[in-house]
Amino acid sequence: MKFIISEYIKEAMEHAVYEKLEDGTYAGKIPECKGVVAFEKTLRKCEEKLQSVLEAWVLLGFKMKHPLPVIGNIDLNRELDYAEIISH
Repeated sequence: MKFIISEYIKEAMEHAVYEKLEDGTYAGKIPECKGVVAFEKTLRKCEEKLQSVLEAWVLLGFKMKHPLPVIGNIDLNRELDYAEIISH
């Protein structure tokens, strides 16, 4: 069983961009998702933190009724019925 929100997170993470900074730490962002950024000592930790930030950002977007970007043809802004939520 797939969940549309999980698919959205997965697709968004595929758009992530990482950069090694001068001090040896890493920065990550998802360009389509304004404000979704993370900074960590290792690339792996940066990826994990970025996904956590993204998940919180999506949930806050739902709560605040902010429009979310369409990513990979997944549009979370439209009304979804239960079947779509669990079987996308």
